[in-house]
Amino acid sequence: MEWNTILNFAKNPVYQEDTNTDLKYRLIILSRLLMSALTISIFLGMLIGGLKTAFHLDLGKHALDDFMAEYSALTLLLAAVILAPFFEELLFRGPLYFFRNSQYFNYAFYSLTLIFGFYHITNFELTATTLALAPLLVLPQMSIGVFLGFVRVRFGLPWAMAFHAVYNFVLVTPMLILHLLEIPVP
Repeated sequence: MEWNTILNFAKNPVYQEDTNTDLKYRLIILSRLLMSALTISIFLGMLIGGLKTAFHLDLGKHALDDFMAEYSALTLLLAAVILAPFFEELLFRGPLYFFRNSQYFNYAFYSLTLIFGFYHITNFELTATTLALAPLLVLPQMSIGVFLGFVRVRFGLPWAMAFHAVYNFVLVTPMLILHLLEIPVP
């Protein structure tokens, strides 16, 4: 799966299912997409962190900090890897089915991707700074939203849920390990 495939999809999203249902084929495509999505998200996270440091931005506490302080690691893992992917995909990618034969599919896709991204501003304390920087702060979620939308229309909603779960698992697990080892995360 090339970057061009995702870029072309992002430029002109079309509801087109992949007719190849071979499990090995799908796992290869999904693993390539996952590596690309993680690379982009990590880069954007580093960019946001660099801007935060360079401009001394106070973004307040992240919701993950509060969640880890209040709940067990297992609860966080369950919420991030099972519950969030299931409900978020149902809510933000599920409705794409109703637009599959519509000339308005791309509007539905973009709208749901933007809403998905901006929904994640709730991960931050809502201050004047976070609201002003909201488009930048939720750029990683909007980016993964494009990947999730692609997976959803090509392979189906259950695949998008699984992709979302693995993506969250890869990103949340290192923070959980640091938390369990009582190593502070900057």
